[in-house]
Amino acid sequence: MAILGQIRSKSIFLIIVIGLALFAFVISGVFDGKGYQAQQPVGIINGEDILIEDFRGQVDFLERNYNQKGMVAVNNVWNQRLRSEILNQQFEITGIQSGKDHLQNILKNNPTFNSDQQFLNEAGIFDIDKFKALIIELKTTNPEAYENWKNQEKIFESQSNEQIYFNLVTAGINYTQSDGKFEYTLQNSNVDIEYVQIPYSSVEDSLVSPSKSDLKKYIDNNKDQFKVESSRDIEYVVFEEKPSLDDENAIKNRLSEYLKESKVFNNVSKLDEITPSLTTAKNIKEFINEYSETSFDSIYLPKGSLPADHANLLFNLNNNQTYGPYLDGDYFKISRMLDKKIGGSVRPSHILIAYKGAQNANPNVTRSEKDAKKEANSILRKIRKSPKSFTELAFEFSDGPSKSRGGDLGFVQDGNMVKPFNDFIFSKRVGSTGVVETDFGFHVIKVVAKDDLVLLASITEKNVPSDETSDQAFNSATKLEMNLSKEGDINALAKNENYTVKTVNGIQILDNDFPGLKDQRRIVQWLFNESTNISDFKRFDLPKGGYLIAQVTGMKEAGVSDVQDVSYKVLPMVLKSKKADLIIKQNDNSLSIDEIAKINGVEVKKALALNQKNATISGAGLEPLVIGTSFGTPLNETSNFIIGENGVYKLKVVQRKEINSKDDSIDPNFIISYKNQLLNLNRSSVFGGVYESLKNNTEIKDNRSVYY
Repeated sequence: MAILGQIRSKSIFLIIVIGLALFAFVISGVFDGKGYQAQQPVGIINGEDILIEDFRGQVDFLERNYNQKGMVAVNNVWNQRLRSEILNQQFEITGIQSGKDHLQNILKNNPTFNSDQQFLNEAGIFDIDKFKALIIELKTTNPEAYENWKNQEKIFESQSNEQIYFNLVTAGINYTQSDGKFEYTLQNSNVDIEYVQIPYSSVEDSLVSPSKSDLKKYIDNNKDQFKVESSRDIEYVVFEEKPSLDDENAIKNRLSEYLKESKVFNNVSKLDEITPSLTTAKNIKEFINEYSETSFDSIYLPKGSLPADHANLLFNLNNNQTYGPYLDGDYFKISRMLDKKIGGSVRPSHILIAYKGAQNANPNVTRSEKDAKKEANSILRKIRKSPKSFTELAFEFSDGPSKSRGGDLGFVQDGNMVKPFNDFIFSKRVGSTGVVETDFGFHVIKVVAKDDLVLLASITEKNVPSDETSDQAFNSATKLEMNLSKEGDINALAKNENYTVKTVNGIQILDNDFPGLKDQRRIVQWLFNESTNISDFKRFDLPKGGYLIAQVTGMKEAGVSDVQDVSYKVLPMVLKSKKADLIIKQNDNSLSIDEIAKINGVEVKKALALNQKNATISGAGLEPLVIGTSFGTPLNETSNFIIGENGVYKLKVVQRKEINSKDDSIDPNFIISYKNQLLNLNRSSVFGGVYESLKNNTEIKDNRSVYY
């Protein structure tokens, strides 16, 4: 039965593999130079093609080595290639090219290389000649590793060029004494004002009632804010192909049979033979491998590695006692306790005191074996006086790689450490400390914790739907699909059959996931196919089994948003504008701020020491236009109405402290300080700004959606 389950669960996989093999055979000529070469590039950046073959190779690399899947890998490669190509074009224009010294400097400052013992000289310093010797050796002994290095070298070269380029740009950002003086005046010139604010909330929405044409006019006047990409809307129904309760009960019943011995008639001997149970099987490994969908695993496990819902019961079984069936991830299991190791996993911490000549000792270590032992015992005495100091002393004195973790080695099992170290930690109680010598030096050890371990033998069967359940999902999906071709309304049909209809709006051409559904590129590609229209529908297989039937309910092309799509965003802005017009119309501009305040039932407020570098007014919020107007209004004069962010304002300047940028009496030290402020602020933010500027001025043709 276990074998049948494996065949059933893997049949789709086998079909896919065969299909891919046939597909590869058919298209192989496209890539091997023997067939046509009509493929368009995956992207064009300022006239430079990004070839799909190279691009696919990089995507495969990310998927294979960094566990990035699907569009995540595609988008990461695209962003990297876009940045690389844009900057490489700048390197070519400016003549930037890294030399061997630049590469050597990168290697010297890279922790991967500068901490590798094989590349360090006797003084413990990175030696480029040792590194070169390894690369020369790889060229003849390991061509694949050599090619990997050549690719890495290109990345380092690009990083070096980029650093040179941005250093040059940064060096070009400078400010003069006049700039410093101007910044000083901006920050230190200030005004005090009295003002009245008539908030927009004082006007009822019903008094202004903007029309659809008002919203449309606002959008037309602010098109840059409302640009949209092409998008599609769908409604869909999912038919999940997952095990039913009856399917799960059938699996559990099959597993339960292995808990009982059974008689089987042997046609050769003509005798009944007893088939052992999980409890009575003598050769447990052979028994598990014969009846289970997963092989026997001889690894001892801590309680934390067992399924959370069943860990306590499993961990507390007596030897040869069984438990199950129970669900662990995708598998139902029955388990038998084979063995328990009390304290079988230990968490030690150590401080390694190496000596000259010890295994893997850093060349910088010059102490003798005698001195190392003396130092280790000295540290042990300090720890016994103050046990809490262990971590701090490890950070300070340890020569081992666990130094950065305060000496912590995590949990280890018996036999995983060198013998003297292993014997100590498994023979001592929790909290014990001591000094042990190994080939690596002297170890000051602390036994931090111990865990028990168990060895379980489990028969497993994957929790997959029965053929009957799979057929039911297929038939239901087929029925809906056939009815759609006649009636065309997925909502009405789903209602009749009590199916749940879900909606996804605003799907864009490079989207990959929907809410609750991952890896849906096939649907997105269909949606953006030129032949797909509104009301079209299609069935798709789900990655984990089952079917999805989607119907197109909306299609928008790139351009400016429709009013109905962004009314929630535009309406507040139009209301604000109309309320401002009404407030101004209802108030006489010639009146004083006190009279305006009295008429509108608000109070006159004060704002002190406003400056042009801060756009916030205490008690009013962010109001850049109000502050700007205050600096343009003469002393003791009243402004006109100002349409602000949070209301309509009228202000009077009551005091002004104005510093003239041409004043030669300003302390030169102040000017230098403000000049340095500008320099530090703008140099630190140049990197992102320069790249974004280059990107915005680059002609980019993105063909990712053609291939993915």
